Amino acid sequence: MSGPTIRVALCDDHRIVTEGMKELLSGCDDLDCVGIAQSGVEARYLIEHLKVDVLLTDLDMPGMDGAQLTEWVKRNKPEVKVIVLSMHEEASIVKRLMELGASGYLVKSAGKEEVLLAIRNVYGGQRHFSSGLLESFMKVGSTSAKSAGRLHELSEREIEVLSALAEGLGNKEIGEKLFISPRTVDTHRTNLMRKLNVHNVAGLVRIAIAEGLVK
Repeated sequence: MSGPTIRVALCDDHRIVTEGMKELLSGCDDLDCVGIAQSGVEARYLIEHLKVDVLLTDLDMPGMDGAQLTEWVKRNKPEVKVIVLSMHEEASIVKRLMELGASGYLVKSAGKEEVLLAIRNVYGGQRHFSSGLLESFMKVGSTSAKSAGRLHELSEREIEVLSALAEGLGNKEIGEKLFISPRTVDTHRTNLMRKLNVHNVAGLVRIAIAEGLVK
């Protein structure tokens, strides 16, 4: 295949994943695996010392996770395109990663052809989401339209926290889902009660259901 070779770095704390990805890339003339890291810190070192066009990274890793790594890359090596690989399909997580600078997001059930397509798409300046995420994004858009009434004074993050509370998640779980601290979750919860004029989580849940945030 003519054209430039895309230099790809891989980051996942499970070696079986990176070895499988490396083997997949080796079968493509236009793709070259230039480095493998097993942590965000290792990936950062690779990117600092090698020419990398696209970084394919896991989201859930100990230490520096994929979100923190994405943020570092976009701040320090903005020319590197980042694709995040994860088991999570929540639109709020994908949106947060896009805000941090990721160019693509793949769920781990993605097929080999989609992985290769994602790498080529983001290298070419496009964004790429796993095909199964489109429905999730459409639901979020629909929810936002429904929530224009009683929730119009809330920020997007407050609506995300309200939805998570209505799903029965605790502060720690919400923090992990939205990449914020439990203390920040608690602050949002307090602000939600004040803005919506309720005095407990049960009241917030009732409003979330009434506004269509949860079924």
